[in-house]
Amino acid sequence: MFLLTLLSLLATPVIRNEDPIPLYKTGDHMAWADKNYNDKGWSETRGNTSDKIFWSRTQLDLRPVENELTPLGLQIDSFGAFEVYWDGILIGKNGQLPKNGNPEIPGTECSYYRIPDHLISPGLHTIAMRSSQSLHPDVQRSIGFDINNYTTLITRPLITMAYMNLMAGAFLIAAVYYFFLYLNSKRRQKDILIFATICLLFFTLLIMEYLKFHVVIPYSEFFIRLEIIGWLTFANALLVPWYFMIQFNFRHGKWLMLALLLTLLGLYWFNYGHYDLTARLYSLAMLIAAFIVVLNGIIQKEKGGFIALAALLASALVNRIVVYDFGLFISFTIIVLSMLYLHSIRTSVIEAEHQNAVLLSSRLQLELLKKNIQPHFLRNTLTSMMDWVEESPKDGARFIQALATEFDIMNEISEQTLIPVTKELELCRQHISVMGFRKEMNYIWEEKEINKTQLIPPAVIHTLLENGITHSEPLSGNTIQFIIHYSISKEACQYTFETIAKNRQIMTDRTGGNGFKYIKARLTESYGSNWTFESGATENGWKSTIQILK
Repeated sequence: MFLLTLLSLLATPVIRNEDPIPLYKTGDHMAWADKNYNDKGWSETRGNTSDKIFWSRTQLDLRPVENELTPLGLQIDSFGAFEVYWDGILIGKNGQLPKNGNPEIPGTECSYYRIPDHLISPGLHTIAMRSSQSLHPDVQRSIGFDINNYTTLITRPLITMAYMNLMAGAFLIAAVYYFFLYLNSKRRQKDILIFATICLLFFTLLIMEYLKFHVVIPYSEFFIRLEIIGWLTFANALLVPWYFMIQFNFRHGKWLMLALLLTLLGLYWFNYGHYDLTARLYSLAMLIAAFIVVLNGIIQKEKGGFIALAALLASALVNRIVVYDFGLFISFTIIVLSMLYLHSIRTSVIEAEHQNAVLLSSRLQLELLKKNIQPHFLRNTLTSMMDWVEESPKDGARFIQALATEFDIMNEISEQTLIPVTKELELCRQHISVMGFRKEMNYIWEEKEINKTQLIPPAVIHTLLENGITHSEPLSGNTIQFIIHYSISKEACQYTFETIAKNRQIMTDRTGGNGFKYIKARLTESYGSNWTFESGATENGWKSTIQILK
């Protein structure tokens, strides 16, 4: 694409006077098509011609034409319906002029005509156009001319369209892939959705920009396409800085996005109707906002900051030196490639976090099993069991059954990340039964407003129960009471675990040991950072609160 653009810039034009000035006159006389007609009194401005026929005459000064350039073709960029005369000879029509009371049939904005070989010679030639512009009579749009090899004029848009279709296809595939990635991900990341939307919008922008090569668009509908292109550029000008804000953890994103939105709306309002200028200004506003975010990311030492900065600088340079129709898409492609690179960095970080989570999960499974098979627990439990069997075989059998049930549950939940809260509470009840036999103490278990449909990390409440048994002294009557209470609000689900007992004096100021570390690790594994855990002494014993944020 760069090569094609460079060649088109370096090619020697056929027309010496590259910016010829058309002269206009309202009326209809076939003599005005003649090459030698004296148009001295004609005007350089067309004015509002309403539904009338008007003529334009333009002098083109041709260079000597090499044989390889023949046959020559003429490209005309103009609104309306018209007939084209080359030195007084009709060489083509675009649309249909009003005739016999029939309305105008609009032509296309860009049309091509072959110039007969015998009419080609170095020097001045006259292009006369018999025109009407009844559908947009107030639009004062100049007439553009280009003369080149006829085959080149016809095929050049097709070559350009082929490159742009390849680019559009790549962005469409990227958009579909990242939409699927977002929809099928458990952790639906906003930056993936934004990137997929950017790719889809850019695909649509490419299609709309080159739709004129796919579909015949009457000049009367020309501005509809430009309006759509403008709004697509507007949307991308918002989304690109937003993506960088997420990637580089920009703290004042809301304020910058508000300022950018107001700026873009202001540009639209004050430049309405100047479509190319507005799109350029949209792109400039996008680059400025993106520069602010990326520079802030570099200051914060975010990964990929210098790559994004280089992409933005390259984009600005391309916009400056390359023709806008190509520069917009080349520069935007550079930015999107940098965004892909940033996403790859983010993906590698997430992959590393996942691997660490897998290792953490395995370690937590091992910790969970170790909690109930540590030697001193088994030794003390078996010793108590033998005493109970000797003294009261019936109670001893209940003791053995409770211990077996606790081990069964522990084995069942050890490899799970989340379990039903009913299974967790059953494990706690069995543990209380076992410890009641072991310590010959009266443990009271109470549940309040438990939602049986909820899931919870395994052995979290069980760990709080173990701490309550280990670090508490019984009240009168040799009793310790445990209360688990569930509540829900708009912000969070909450589990409150209370131990009603006397706190051992030596542990009054404890901040939590391995048990609390296990609880926090399990909560992080299942909920990331969306949880809180508080634990401390109360007048009645000890209270722990787990909040799972929504």
